[in-house]
Amino acid sequence: MGVLDTFSLKGKVALVTGGAGLYGRQIVAALAQAGAKTYIASRNLEALEAVAAEERAAGNDVVALSLDLNSDQSIEELHRTIIAQSGRCDVLVNNAVIRSAMSGWDHDLEAYDKSLRINASALFKITSLFGKSMAANKSGSIINIGSMMGSVGLEMGNYIGTDMMPDPSPIYHYEKGGMLNFTRWAASILGPDNVRVNCLAPGGYFNGQPAAFVKNYSDRTQLGRMANDTDMMGAIVFLASDASAYITGTNIPVDGGYTAK
Repeated sequence: MGVLDTFSLKGKVALVTGGAGLYGRQIVAALAQAGAKTYIASRNLEALEAVAAEERAAGNDVVALSLDLNSDQSIEELHRTIIAQSGRCDVLVNNAVIRSAMSGWDHDLEAYDKSLRINASALFKITSLFGKSMAANKSGSIINIGSMMGSVGLEMGNYIGTDMMPDPSPIYHYEKGGMLNFTRWAASILGPDNVRVNCLAPGGYFNGQPAAFVKNYSDRTQLGRMANDTDMMGAIVFLASDASAYITGTNIPVDGGYTAK
């Protein structure tokens, strides 16, 4: 097998939680274009069906399924459905996330628990279910979509000259930071069965933010720009494929050098 062949996902089965959002859309496209039968799952089935239809029109094999990460039953049903339909799952991309609308950090426990249930507890459960199936097959790749915010504090200077000045909550930074060490822990547990677990940590995505914010943020990176709608694709295929067969337990920032500066 030549080195370029190791990047192929032909014959592989992948699941992406979410898939219609800013980063999710390019993750789905990358896996599908590389040849994987790709399942996408979230509560917004209508949005996912539109993504799946677009990919199928391009000749790719993408199927939309329903998933409520707030529900044990829904997570378990998704796992049963994919195994029943395809016999296995080779790649799991934990991409879905709830972005809390909380500001500041003076909240009762219930407000924090709501976010943690989706972004931490559900992450543990879905990774356990699919990870055990992969372990039984002695092969698999799990990719957690983190954030550069899991490695750094908040840069208030990015907001200078805008009307976006935040009253920050700790929850997103806390969850994404925890995801990094969960990745290492899961890699330790699943590694003996040849299941790899890695984290990709994207940086800020250009989405029509005010010019001052874009300049401030871009100046903070080493490449001088925000992320675009293709920047995650290569890294996803790399970690999903045999090209990264000896890589596990790591975090790869895809942030234009933001966290290295």
